[in-house]
Parts: sequence; C-alpha cells; structure tokens
Amino acid sequence: MNDSSLLDLAVSLAARAAAKILEIRAAGFKVDAKSDETPVTVADMQAEAIIVEGLRAAAPHIPVIAEEEVAAGRLTAPAREYWLVDPLDGTREFAAGRAEFAVNIGLIRDGAPILGAVASPALGEIHYGLAGHGAWRRRGGETVQIHARRPPPEGLTVFASRHYADDPALAALLAGYRVAALTNIGSALKFLRLAEGAADFYPRLGRTMEWDTAAPQAVLEAAGGHVLTAHGQPLRYGKPGWENSVFYAWGLR
Repeated sequence: MNDSSLLDLAVSLAARAAAKILEIRAAGFKVDAKSDETPVTVADMQAEAIIVEGLRAAAPHIPVIAEEEVAAGRLTAPAREYWLVDPLDGTREFAAGRAEFAVNIGLIRDGAPILGAVASPALGEIHYGLAGHGAWRRRGGETVQIHARRPPPEGLTVFASRHYADDPALAALLAGYRVAALTNIGSALKFLRLAEGAADFYPRLGRTMEWDTAAPQAVLEAAGGHVLTAHGQPLRYGKPGWENSVFYAWGLR
C-alpha cells in the first residue's frame, strides 16, 4: 500500500470507530479507571478493536501501538514504521457529555508522523493529512483543504488544555506573547483548530503520550504548522515509555 492508500485506510477506520463511539454514547455506558487512574469506557475498548483489527488486516507488515493494548500490557517495540492509535482521545470529556473528544490514528516513519486521521464524532468531522501533500477536513459530505495561518497583528489566538486552565506556568508562558484570545478545550481538537487557521498557538506543559499527538501533529504539519519541543526541535516519536516532553504547537511562523 502506498501512503495515499494508508491514509484512506486510517480515515475509513476513524470514521467507523467514531460511529461506534456515538452508538455507545446513545445507549449509555459506565466509566472505569485504569491502573494509572485515567478513565476508560467500553467506547475506548470497542473503538480500539475496530481500528487495530482493520489496520492489522489491511497492512499486516506495519506494527500497531494502541493505547488500551499498552495499558493491558501488550508491548510493541518501536520500529522504523508503526501506527499509533488513541481510540478515544478525551475520555474525560466524553464521559462528561461534552463534544471535545476524538479518534486518533497516526503513522510514524523514521520517528516522524507522516500521516494522520482524526475523527471528531460529536462534531461530525474528520481531519486528515499527509506530509508533503496537504491536509483536509470532511464535514457533512463536504471536503475542503485546510491551511494553518500566520498570527494576525492583534495577537495570538491560543488554545490550551481544559485541565490545565489554572496552571500558573501557562499564565507565565503566555505573558511573553501578545494574546488576543484564549480558549480551553479538551482532546486533539486544539491541533485541528490550528490546522484550520482558526488559532495560532497550543502550548502543552502537562503530560501527554505519543498516541495522543501523532495523528493531530501529522494533520497540523501537513497544513503548514509545526510542533516543537521546549528546545525548538520537532517533536519526535519512539521515546521511552511513549511519553512526550513539553511541546508547543504553532500555525505558520
């Protein structure tokens, strides 16, 4: 399969997983806790099963690292190329009845995210991108190409995590910029708003895992944006424990 076919596969599976998540939300569900005290639901598990089975059937040569499998003890060593899957990014938001949750399927090659599909089930959207080819948003049967923007003269539109809204470190960081607006939301949607040109900066000072960021980073970078470490280097993959450092996501700079 070429990269375009792999992207089509990711988009298709993200859409199927999104439909299953909405079905489960409509039927009702309970929230459990994993060993690290983060929440998990049957929607996480069933969406992940759809995705990993589909990836392994269509592209058996590419390893799959998926959040709930890792939580259950299924460990896969990083390779030159592998999938990173977060079947329900924003489980807290999903459980709280908000719309800020997503399905993330990203492909890593040589440590970099080269394609990604992000479905936003409650919003009826799928964003997807391929390095060197562009990024798109599909909504309501319409597909449009999306592009990151340069910050306007009045200042940055900043999107930040809902769960770190009161973090003094965030306030200290933003004091160094001209900020026109600040919005706190959950999940990968922050990356997507940058990719669409609706925002300029997403600083992440708290903990994230590689499956949280691979797909939306691929979309943002395909749209012209950047995701950098605190040292100004591109955020890379295959790190110990699949854990990210602090990073800053930008539109055009």
